[in-house]
Amino acid sequence: MALTPAAPGPEAPRTARRPSASRAWTVLLVSAVLEAVWASALGASEGLSRPLPTAVFLVALAASMLGLGHAARTIPMSTAYAVWTGIGAALTVAWAMATGTEPITALRLLFLAGIIGAVIGLKAVGAPAKGPHGDGVRQERRRPRKA
Repeated sequence: MALTPAAPGPEAPRTARRPSASRAWTVLLVSAVLEAVWASALGASEGLSRPLPTAVFLVALAASMLGLGHAARTIPMSTAYAVWTGIGAALTVAWAMATGTEPITALRLLFLAGIIGAVIGLKAVGAPAKGPHGDGVRQERRRPRKA
């Protein structure tokens, strides 16, 4: 009886390299700008009934979500999501005020400054390092099995 080599086991899953911290933050900021683009396009689409704003909405939405997901490979999702929504919301309101859709008031400006201040604060305090598997969770040590 001839011995044949054992079939190779399943390969370890390929893991994509995480982006550097500065690249992740840059991608996150661009994604937040795209969030403001899709939110503004959604409003201009009049219930997705106008083709050009609807197309801008769909493209910006997809790109914004992909960027958020990419950034969250390095930045914890809780921080990334807070920054993404904060900047996106602030830019959406700023655009509405700049175009005359919404009035400019001292209180609106104050609250927008508060949102931007909170985003800067989240960046300044940093985030805990992600776990060895990129999930932000501390992994338990495995005990050897008894034979």
